[in-house]
Amino acid sequence: MTTSDPVGRLRYVYAVCRPLDAPLQAELVGVAGAPTEQLEHHGLVAIVADVPERDFAEAPLRAHLEDLDWLTATARAHQTVIAALTTVTGPLPLRLATVFRDDSGVRVMLEQEGDRFRACLDRLAGRVEWGVKVYVEEGGEGGEGAEGAKGAEGAGEGPGQGPREGGGQAAPSSGRDYLRRRRAERTARDDTWQRAERFAQELHDELAGCAADSRTHPPQNPELARASGRNVLNAAYLVDRSEAEAFVERVDATKDREPGLRVELTGPWAGYSFAAMGPEPDTETDPDTEGGEGR
Repeated sequence: MTTSDPVGRLRYVYAVCRPLDAPLQAELVGVAGAPTEQLEHHGLVAIVADVPERDFAEAPLRAHLEDLDWLTATARAHQTVIAALTTVTGPLPLRLATVFRDDSGVRVMLEQEGDRFRACLDRLAGRVEWGVKVYVEEGGEGGEGAEGAKGAEGAGEGPGQGPREGGGQAAPSSGRDYLRRRRAERTARDDTWQRAERFAQELHDELAGCAADSRTHPPQNPELARASGRNVLNAAYLVDRSEAEAFVERVDATKDREPGLRVELTGPWAGYSFAAMGPEPDTETDPDTEGGEGR
């Protein structure tokens, strides 16, 4: 296939890996509905595809990265290819929307970054990434839900007011009672956060001890995560494939350990968090929406 780009095409690179011992699934397509190809260079293989320049050149790509619908669809298509690749090898996933003008640009990348790629592939070989998150449940003791409910009970109330209509909690009979109740709410909330942070740290230490490597990431933005509750642990663990079942059982055993806290497990993924050029998948798609165009 020519890559001289006579009709405005660029080369999209999903990942780098060693030569495959097993074939990828037939008719695997990814971003922009394009079929994938393998480009080999000095013992490394780049998984590539053609994408339209009108969408992936620098200026239109920058605009697309502000379009959540486009970004979500592209991330899902990207992750579809990475997931298929992970079933047959331990790939080094590249950042979403890594594109080059043509095959020669891809080969230059493989040549210049070859030593680093090989070191990363050695570290990822035979391993997969698992994501673990801990949330304080909404409505849990002292959590956001409880705080909001209690705040609503106090709305429009003041010292000496009667009970709310509809059976709500009675208003405090004095300013002192009101302040006492607010202090109790703050204490409960603080206790819950301390318990959540202690549990999250203990869980991370336990899981890191049985993983080849681990990474902690900043808590997820609740508006972007589309998950209820407040995130207190957002971590990734690189686990030998042979130990994956034991790792999953270990996480499952913690899910009911602390009331009011929720433990979520995602994976297995390619080693996004352990690849220098790869983002971590947050949900069922690759959540890191930053992209860049190689030249």
